[in-house]
This record gives sequence, structure tokens and C-alpha cells, in this order.
Amino acid sequence: MDDLAYVSTAQVSRALGVGVTTIKRWVDDGILPAHRTPGGHRKLLLADVLRLVRENDFPQLDLARLHPSLPSGSAVDETKLSRDLYAALRHGDGAAARFLIEGTERCGMRAATLADAVIAPAMHRIGVEWEQGRIDVMHEHRATQICLESLYALKSHLLSQATQARPVAVGGVPEGQLHALASQLVELVLLECGWSPVNLGPNTPFSSFRKALTELRPRLLWLSIHRVEEPTTFLAAYRELYDEAHKSGIPVAIGGPGLTDDLRAVMPYTTYGDGMTHLADFASSLHPRPRRRPRGRPRGT
Repeated sequence: MDDLAYVSTAQVSRALGVGVTTIKRWVDDGILPAHRTPGGHRKLLLADVLRLVRENDFPQLDLARLHPSLPSGSAVDETKLSRDLYAALRHGDGAAARFLIEGTERCGMRAATLADAVIAPAMHRIGVEWEQGRIDVMHEHRATQICLESLYALKSHLLSQATQARPVAVGGVPEGQLHALASQLVELVLLECGWSPVNLGPNTPFSSFRKALTELRPRLLWLSIHRVEEPTTFLAAYRELYDEAHKSGIPVAIGGPGLTDDLRAVMPYTTYGDGMTHLADFASSLHPRPRRRPRGRPRGT
């Protein structure tokens, strides 16, 4: 965690687009507190740097330079990034975790890749530790909430770029299931793909999904299914929803760890995916995604 929590004055200088002498002056003036790492080195806490960024305007800001997992202008090391995110979540370091998650957008990483290659492996490790009794459910809930807060920030940024009319997608997590993270990731992925997603969230009755089909007239319905306690009851309610969507010509996308092979074998659906990349590809086939704005410094600056 030490390498993740602390950064050097040179790193901060490059990230903020100011000189090293300026950073050192801010340290001397108490604007940026300096700390001794466990190894005895004088460095800056990442959380303090992020606070300074939030409170000020830096025209040449490039936060990707603050951490080697988020290199500027080159491929992101997804495996290392996921390990670092796990470490931050495991220790409850919300500032570091949010920096890593939100920084992926600046590096051009797709939301589906963030979900499948970064967040999912990190949260899986958290879940395994909880199941093994090495951490409390409190730690798992805390990690989930940190991820959700970061996704809300990414969502706000994507919404600010939404200028054209977008097709509506509706979805969520069926009744009796309280997992919110996967459905929030679906919302982010669909936003990036050029859709206007309406996330009904966890514990949503099938009757409410049917009402949403009537009122919102979406072009896509998604369900994130994490656990099925009573398959017979679940299938009856699901089939009723699917039939209504099918009659209206609305494709149904399903996914989630609750969909066993046996259950899926008796379920009608349009597409199934074991990750967000599959959903992104399917959504883009229904509605071609908009081109992303070019990144980098504008010409002439």
C-alpha cells in the first residue's frame, strides 16, 4: 500500500503541470503536507494531492502521471491496476481507489474493460476473503460503496458529454437480490455506448420491470441476476416479463453469477454475457456507439 498511497514531488509536478520548485514551495508553505514513508523517504500523500486538485484549477492536469498503473499515452497494465485497486479497497483507502477507477477514463479505458478486467477481479478477491472469514462483511460493503462512489463520478462525466438523442435501456436487479454494483457498471457501460440507461437498481419486482416497459418504451432490457433462491417462482415471473418484452420487440440481455447452466437452459433471452464486454458489443450492434472525442492537448497550446 505504501507505493499506492505516497507520491514524489517529481510525480506531482508532472501530474499538475507545474515545476518541482513550485511543489517544494507548496510543501514549505504547508499547502501540501510532506510525510515520511515507513522506509524513511519524504513523500506526499496521494490523498493530499487529490484534495489540492479538487480545490484548484490546473490547465495542464494529467493525473495519469501520478501512478505507474495509469501511464499516459500507453497501454494500461490492467492486472497491476486491479491488484492496486484491491489493495486500496481492502484497506478502505477510498481516495486511492477512486483515483485509480476515475483515472482509467483519462487513459481511454473502456467502461467494459474497467468492469471486467479491473473491478471484477478486485471485488472477487474481497468476496473470497469474506467467505473465508478473513474479513468482515463490513469490509466488503465498504469496498462496494467506494466503487459505487467512483462510478457515480464517471457517470456524471459521461452525462456531461451526452449531446445527441439516445435510445432508452431499462434494467436492474430482480426482487430479493440486493447487489447494486453490477447494475451500476451496466449503466456506465451503456452510457458510454451511446444509450440512455434507466437503472432501476436492486430488489426490483418483475412487475415493476413490466411497468417500465410500458411507460418508458425502451429498446433494450437488461437483468443482472446474482442469486436465485426459488427457481420455479423466479422462472415463472421472468418468463412473463420476457414474453411482454418479446411482444414489443425489446431484446433482453441477461447476466450475473446467479445464472447457472441449468437455469439458463430453460430461460428464453436475446443475449447472455458473462461480462460487460459482451453487453457492450451487443448494445453497440443495436445502436452504433458515438465516436469519442479526441484526447490530448488541443493544437496550438
